Order: sequence, then structure tokens, then C-alpha cells
Amino acid sequence: MTLVRWSPWKELEDMQRGLSHILDDASFGATETGRWVPAVDIRETDDAMLVQAELPGIDKKDVKLEVKDGVLTISGERNYEKDVKEENIHRIERSYGRFVRSFSLPTNVDTDKVDASMSNGILEIRLPKKENAKPKAITVR
Repeated sequence: MTLVRWSPWKELEDMQRGLSHILDDASFGATETGRWVPAVDIRETDDAMLVQAELPGIDKKDVKLEVKDGVLTISGERNYEKDVKEENIHRIERSYGRFVRSFSLPTNVDTDKVDASMSNGILEIRLPKKENAKPKAITVR
């Protein structure tokens, strides 16, 4: 038997995903394949906020980024591969359909200098901080 550390945040995230899935299925905009939520990591350095989103199997031309009114929105769609013969499918566990993630940005982010790149299914967004928000070393006299 393996001892696993309990994390209340993991349980809350799982409940949020489940509730989102239920609500999306009940909505008018739900597609046959449904909606999904890509996993995202957010980190902060002295000079920027860094966002990484897992988007395997999605081409960068199918990803839309928008910064408006202090909110970063990542959206896109993973389409189901319809050329696969149905009688050969044993299991489908990957999620398909539209996705949208939105994050409120701190006021110290310079939204005019946002940079994004995508490699190996990972979308990386760099949100630089404004010059006056960067830490400064102060010499003690």
C-alpha cells in the first residue's frame, strides 16, 4: 500500500472540472464532444508572469489569445478525428471540443509586451512586469 499525501486543492480542482463538465453538457452551446479545460501552470519571476498551458494535439494556429480589461483569455478547439473507423475504437479518454481559460492579471503586468510561443504541445505566455513594478536593490547607508 502506498501512502499518498492528501491535497484539498486537488479535490477542489477535480470537483470544479466535474461541475464544469455537467454544466457545459446542460448548456445550449455544448457540442457533441463537449468541452474541456487544459491544465495550466502560472509562475512569477522578478520581471514577468509566466503561463504554461498543456495543449497536446492542437496546432498553434487554432489557439487564440486575448488580453482585455486586465484578463488573459486562452481559447481554442481540439477536433475529434472522424476518419477513424468506429468499429476499431476500444476506448476514448482524451477530451475534445472547445476550451476557454481566463485569468485576471495583476495591475503590474505590461499588457503591451505580452509574448507567446508554442512547442511540443505546451503554450508558453510571458507577461512582462512594468518597469516600476520590478524589485530594486536598496543599499543601506
